[in-house]
Amino acid sequence: MDIAKSNIVKSIAGRDAGKYFFVLATEEDFLLLADGKHRRLESPKRKRARHVQFVAESDSAVAEKIRSSEKITNSELRKAIAAYVGGNQDQEG
Repeated sequence: MDIAKSNIVKSIAGRDAGKYFFVLATEEDFLLLADGKHRRLESPKRKRARHVQFVAESDSAVAEKIRSSEKITNSELRKAIAAYVGGNQDQEG
């Protein structure tokens, strides 16, 4: 499955392995990722698509804003990721 803008991904390589991110943009084989805490919107992480694992297509308000290129805040990103990870904690353990 191709990873698209506004998807939630999990890093599987590098220092940030195991962390969740929103995809802000795609550039051929690279993705621009942000989580609102360690990687903020002002300086997204540029990472190869093969170094991340697709987790989910988000239907949250934040994902809609990313898809429509509306302004979002780091706080909104953090809350959306926390809600997703917190809601799926039971299924992973």
